[in-house]
Amino acid sequence: MLGVLPTREAQRMAQQQGLDLVEVSPNAEPPVCKIMDFGKFRYDEGMKRKQARKSQQRQVIKEIKFHANVDTHDLATKMRKTREFLAAGNKVKITLAYRGRENAHKELGFEIMRRVIDELEPEAVCEQPPKLMGRLLSCLLAPRPQKPTKGGGGKQSQPKRERGPQPGQEPQPAT
Repeated sequence: MLGVLPTREAQRMAQQQGLDLVEVSPNAEPPVCKIMDFGKFRYDEGMKRKQARKSQQRQVIKEIKFHANVDTHDLATKMRKTREFLAAGNKVKITLAYRGRENAHKELGFEIMRRVIDELEPEAVCEQPPKLMGRLLSCLLAPRPQKPTKGGGGKQSQPKRERGPQPGQEPQPAT
């Protein structure tokens, strides 16, 4: 902390140290400057941005497709795969396609979609409700956020084991 200095003197001090005079807050009264190696500062900032981008998690959307006259076993298989995707933390887009005469009975597709959403309620949140677009009925499910456990330790509490007598202690008689 050098205090308030004339600009020329601050530039001279920076030049003597082989560093740059960088204006940190130009709108302050008086303007605030810092003596630093600006090239190194820009490099460090770039590295921080690169690291932040690298550690960012991308959201993957998986898609499950079926038709209005899907069999119960086929639907169960699709539900199992959907649960696996949700457990892995992926969003799932469920698409139901109408073919031929199925277009005349759109309510069947909505009924199946409602059953899927209701069955996946414990594992998923419906981000986008079922929406009809042409001959496709689709909705988007996201994994339900995990509730943090109380205690914060993350370890399961184990029952205490009885220990034998400590040195210098006499054994307790069994009752």
